Amino acid sequence: MNSLNDTTWVRTRADLVAYVQQLSQEALNPANGWENRSLDRYLEALGAWTDDMDGWFLNRGERAPEQPDWSLIADMLRAACFYE
Repeated sequence: MNSLNDTTWVRTRADLVAYVQQLSQEALNPANGWENRSLDRYLEALGAWTDDMDGWFLNRGERAPEQPDWSLIADMLRAACFYE
């Protein structure tokens, strides 16, 4: 099992499918500390983080890509678990 916090391994559509499956398993355990456990809160956080992701890239010393890749989609999905 790969780390959900390190999305560099998510390079293909199949990798993203595996990542989402791991996220769904993690979501079953409330002890994992997800801030946004309901679908509406998760989707709201996903939209907010996506809107604010330029700051995430800036903090990492990078520029936001014009086109997302599979890894960035995984980052977005992960961030939505905790973003407020």
